[in-house]
Amino acid sequence: MIAFLATAAATRPPSSESTQQAVGYPSLFLLVVLGSLVPVVPTGAIVSGAAVVAFHQTDPFALLGVFCVASFAALTGDVGLYLLGLRGARSRGGSRWLRRLQERADERTLATAQRRLEEHGAAVLVLSRLVPAGRIPVMVACLLAGMPLRRFVRGDVFACVAWAATYQLIGILGGSLFPEPWQGVALAVGLTFAIAGVPALLRRVRS
Repeated sequence: MIAFLATAAATRPPSSESTQQAVGYPSLFLLVVLGSLVPVVPTGAIVSGAAVVAFHQTDPFALLGVFCVASFAALTGDVGLYLLGLRGARSRGGSRWLRRLQERADERTLATAQRRLEEHGAAVLVLSRLVPAGRIPVMVACLLAGMPLRRFVRGDVFACVAWAATYQLIGILGGSLFPEPWQGVALAVGLTFAIAGVPALLRRVRS
C-alpha cells in the first residue's frame, strides 16, 4: 500500500489527487484497523508513508485527512480488540482472546504495566501507544483490572490522537527532506522500523 501511494504521488497530476485520496483513505483506515487487531502489522510505518504522500499533494487538507483517518482507525481497532478481551474475561467460550493477548506480554512487562496503571490510571494508555510494543501489555493490565469499556475509550482517544500525530510528524519530516515522495516514504518507514526495534534490542542487551 505504501509503495502504491508513493508511486501514485510521484507523478502528481493534480486531476488525480482526488482519486488517490478516494483509494488511499479507505486503504489507510483498513490497514490501521487490521494492525490494531493484529499487532504484527506495522501501522506506524503505514501512517508515516501516507503522510509523506499527503505532504507532496496540493490539497491543503490532505495531511488533516490522514491524521483524522489514522486516529479514528486506531481507536476503532483498539476498541474492537478490547471488546474481544472483555468477552474473554467474562466468558469461558471467549477466553482464547484474553489468552492470546496475555501471550504477547511477558510477565515483567505486564507487571510494570499493572503498576503504572495503578499509579496513573487510564492516562498510561497514551504512553503505551507511543512506546513500541507497549500497547498490548497495558491493554491486558486494563482487562485484568476490570476497567470498564467507557473509561478505556476515554483514555484511548488521547492515545490514538497522540500516536497518529507522532507518526505523521515522522512522515512530514521525511517528505520535507526529499523532493520525491518515494524517498520520503523510504526514510519514514526506515525510522518507524528503527523505533519499533528498540525494545527488542534492549531485551537482548539485558539478557
